[in-house]
Amino acid sequence: MTLAIGDPAPRLSLTDTDGGEHALADTGAITVLAFTCNHCPYALAWHGRLLDAARDYEARGVRFFAINPNDADRYPADSLEAMRERVDADGGWPLPYLRDDTQDAAREYGAKTTPDLFVLDAEGRLRYRGAPDSDHGDPSLNAAWLREALDALLVGDEPAQPETDPVGCSIKWKQ
Repeated sequence: MTLAIGDPAPRLSLTDTDGGEHALADTGAITVLAFTCNHCPYALAWHGRLLDAARDYEARGVRFFAINPNDADRYPADSLEAMRERVDADGGWPLPYLRDDTQDAAREYGAKTTPDLFVLDAEGRLRYRGAPDSDHGDPSLNAAWLREALDALLVGDEPAQPETDPVGCSIKWKQ
């Protein structure tokens, strides 16, 4: 399944690195779901920009979640333990890091890569999907596409560019 712009998001819950449960598509708040992982060079290149956006938009009521859907049996760097170590090594994150162990969230949203972003409006409908910005190698872009989508939604407008191609490593599906 691939979620299309305007579709209602699946109602799923995932557990974070501290054992807390989080509903992904609770209505009432704009929500960013960033499918990501610990080992992909694209995900790592955009990591700081996503954390900065989470910090910048937190006071405006935007919820952010990082979701790791990769098969941890084949890629131990993406295990729950490795995720915890990464959050702790970074001194904590401004967003929960969730484990999609069953890969149900990645499948239901239609995530393809790490990273692959899904922005939901306050009613839980998909309004932006794709990459954080146009170049993982240029930190000065500062997640511009994501920020443009959030800024539009926060004032009640639709994002001018609701969809971009996600760029990154393919999700490591269980075999």
